[in-house]
Amino acid sequence: MAGACARHRHGGAGDRHQPVRRWPLPADRPSRPAQRGGEVTASQQFVAQVKNLSVDYHGDRGWSRAVDGVSFEIANGEALGLAGESGSGKTTVAYSLMGERRGASSVGGGQVLFRGRDIFAMPERELTTIRGRSIGFVPQNPMASLTPSMKVGHQIGEMLTFHSVPVPQGTQARVAELLDSVGIPQPAKAARRYPHELSGGQQQRVAIAMALACRPDLVVLDEPTTGLDVTTQKRILQLLAELKRETGVSMLYVSHDLASLAQLCERVAVMQKGRLVEAADTASLFERPQHDYTRKLIAAIPRIDRPPAGHPGATPAGEDEAPNLLEIENLRVSYARRGLLGFGKLPAGADTVKGVSFSVQRGQTFALIGESGSGKSSIARAVAGLARPRLGTIRFAGTPLAALARQRPLHLRQKIQIIFQNPDSSLNPRKTVRSILSRPLGMFGRLDAAGREARVAELLQAVRLDPAYADRRPHQLSGGERQRVAIARALAADPELIICDEILSALDVSVQASILQLLETLQRERGLTYLFISHDLAVVRWFAQQIGVLSRGAFCEIGDTETTLSAPSSPYTMQLLDAVPRIGASPAAAASEPERRP
Repeated sequence: MAGACARHRHGGAGDRHQPVRRWPLPADRPSRPAQRGGEVTASQQFVAQVKNLSVDYHGDRGWSRAVDGVSFEIANGEALGLAGESGSGKTTVAYSLMGERRGASSVGGGQVLFRGRDIFAMPERELTTIRGRSIGFVPQNPMASLTPSMKVGHQIGEMLTFHSVPVPQGTQARVAELLDSVGIPQPAKAARRYPHELSGGQQQRVAIAMALACRPDLVVLDEPTTGLDVTTQKRILQLLAELKRETGVSMLYVSHDLASLAQLCERVAVMQKGRLVEAADTASLFERPQHDYTRKLIAAIPRIDRPPAGHPGATPAGEDEAPNLLEIENLRVSYARRGLLGFGKLPAGADTVKGVSFSVQRGQTFALIGESGSGKSSIARAVAGLARPRLGTIRFAGTPLAALARQRPLHLRQKIQIIFQNPDSSLNPRKTVRSILSRPLGMFGRLDAAGREARVAELLQAVRLDPAYADRRPHQLSGGERQRVAIARALAADPELIICDEILSALDVSVQASILQLLETLQRERGLTYLFISHDLAVVRWFAQQIGVLSRGAFCEIGDTETTLSAPSSPYTMQLLDAVPRIGASPAAAASEPERRP
């Protein structure tokens, strides 16, 4: 397949809501073998084969098996979903498909074949050529794959140049096309930005664009939509489904989000403690799961129409039953770009947060929802004292707060804690978990060494981690385990208000349910108040009493959660609800279903 396919044109809604683009194969790429009719060899039938793969990791207690005898195949043009809890071995399998041997690991047995060739037997030079060109990869943490000192457009262009991909329209035009296709507004302008100037969701979209740049045969996606809001997630799933349909690219989609797997994948395999416990076509797996562990995962999925199993749902919002703990009036936050002399001009209308006002009652949960870049995290950072507001007032228990945390007294810093979206950036990689949790205990408490040790063990157990994890460092934990350590660190200060900035995005569904139950228990027992930021509307509906829907820095709707999500008055809220992934849709639905615009 060669030549350019027809492009979709978008209307006046803007590039934030554009249709999915079709992706042509480059002229130098040979067509894939037909899968229907005629005879094909085993290597032609499967783009990748994993045969009895075992991988061991070396830790403080010696070698341990992370992947144990895993076998599966990925056919030409097929998307295979790989599901399981954090630490089940999903990411290790994903890296193995590229021949990547992570630090202190060893292949204990088995093979990984790409187009019939053993990946582990290839010389490093050949692997370097295959990675990116023939096998694309999207990591869970986009900042792990983006160079912070390099503009994102140059990074994508470097991928094209390194692999000598022909670009008839020019590198800059191709980069803008890639960014446009993954839903980044003003792609030419975004290409000139550094990664830290983009939101977390936009960073992830850049990583996806890089993986798709060379139009590879196989794309390995490790939690690719973890940090994305529901509308962007839907757009990315549509993009991936369209890419798969038009070019026949194969995919391994690793995710704890079973609803997303149901939208894209023809087959789903489930891993538990390093073993593959069940594999079936998508419809059969969700309708008739055979393994108890699979049934447990499906039951824990938060759904917009009902709470997850064992979750009682949020208590109704009270009416003047409790005083306001947090009050925000006319908050405006801006980020001016600095020039050579350190000064920057702020253009009119450039506020990230535009005059937002709301209050949070003591002992309740107020949720902020909206797309990436809508201002949710900017509000959180202003409340935590990490960003200086341009205008507005923030009061805590009736006391006006200084703009920055370092200007606030110690007891107020203790009472307001924040849990960040990305634990890789918020946890010191050189410190052990014990040291990370002991720091707030030392700053805000009066425990002796024995008391701190006992408290560290208690905090780890509260977030479902073995106390033995206290001796590990962040890089020795899975993404979900690192986020649980970040949650335990916030609890260590014994705060009154906890700002939760997308804290569940890195967690699998069963751990999500346990963390929500933990937060609710702490709220009832200690009277905690939460400012809860999330793109998961299903979680928000059953956890928060009040909700504010943000669009481009301003509220388009605010009120009690049940009324707002059951009978939304804003077209934007309706669009968010429509984009929530649901189990039961066919794998092709993501490619064929048109986007609904307000």
